[in-house]
Amino acid sequence: MAGSSEALRALLRAANALLQQRRYRAALSVLKGFRNGAVYGAKIRAPHALVMTFLFKSGSLREKLKLIALATYTHSRNLAYFVFIYKGLMALQSRLLGGNIPFHSFLAACIGGWLVFGENNPINSQIIMYLLSRILFGLSRLAVKKGCIPQPKHDPFPLVAALVWGTVLWLFEYHRETLQPSLQSSMTYLYDDSNVWHDISDFLIYNKRTDSKTILFVPFIPLISKRLCALGLCCILR
Repeated sequence: MAGSSEALRALLRAANALLQQRRYRAALSVLKGFRNGAVYGAKIRAPHALVMTFLFKSGSLREKLKLIALATYTHSRNLAYFVFIYKGLMALQSRLLGGNIPFHSFLAACIGGWLVFGENNPINSQIIMYLLSRILFGLSRLAVKKGCIPQPKHDPFPLVAALVWGTVLWLFEYHRETLQPSLQSSMTYLYDDSNVWHDISDFLIYNKRTDSKTILFVPFIPLISKRLCALGLCCILR
């Protein structure tokens, strides 16, 4: 037992010594980038997939958990691969050309994006749309910083918010099929499902009424009525 513990300590010392070697820094940076991409992808996707699956997906608990696991794995894997490719290409260009210029970053990311995120699937689509919105904001700020457009005298954000919401609701009402499926689901819940109800069960308690939900709700009506009457009596006595 003592021998294995000593061997483990020696292995850790050797690993730490290797990590301090400057000549391996670029390669080790690529490996840690892969690790961070996998962890970050899982952290981002798992809670999102959990919420969206239980809100909008039908099926058994097992099927829902499988969907969550698959979405989390796909996002984590793709981000890890992309970081690995990007940092690897940056290190390669730096080694071959003696340094990096801004175009090297653009080229490495383009290659990584093509190889990893080029397939048109729901996960990749969400990531690309997320990045696109950030890019538009970033390019707008860069244009002001570089003097390509004048600094606005008033905060343009209220106008941007109005145009974004106006456009997305117009698309939802009249060209719904052009929107991404998860956005369609969210907006259907907010704007379509709120137009339909039959009684208080699917007006206040549930979004959509089913026979089982109605049956479960009915026995509680007398109890609720008694509680409300008791509460009213207490208020009067006070």
